[in-house]
Amino acid sequence: MSTPATTPDLTLRPGGPDDAGELFTLQRAAFVDEAQAFGDPFTLPLTESLDRVRTLLGDADTLVLCAVSGARMAGSVRLRFLGHGAVLSRLAVAPDLRGLGIARSLLQEAEERACAHDPAPTSLTLSAGAHDPAQMRLYRSLGLAETSRERIADHLVMVHMRKE
Repeated sequence: MSTPATTPDLTLRPGGPDDAGELFTLQRAAFVDEAQAFGDPFTLPLTESLDRVRTLLGDADTLVLCAVSGARMAGSVRLRFLGHGAVLSRLAVAPDLRGLGIARSLLQEAEERACAHDPAPTSLTLSAGAHDPAQMRLYRSLGLAETSRERIADHLVMVHMRKE
């Protein structure tokens, strides 16, 4: 008999330059199944370099929020401040820890930190593949509404979402 999965004890904190390697590895692990589903091993999360991740960790307009369980990086999300808005991207959860509420915790914390930013953005936006109904339900449950869809390829539709 298997033991039911439980949410790990998480610490949510901003990422720093010392996290670059672990974030790079987490991102690759988290997005490989999406690349397989799309039949495209060259998706942006898989082709982004370690140097680019390190650069973003030092960018004043980007918050990389990390979910840490013990000594392990369990998940991350980016929040980029652009003018009066902010863009959520690269939501990544370690594959063996999915379904435990880590993505929800990261997105809620990112929104709270966005509201505390000076100046606070008037909207949050994100884009995601439309292939995952659970992911779409999560975004909607957090108040994000679909604004448009874009066909990227025969098998790939991107959903653009926004929350005021």
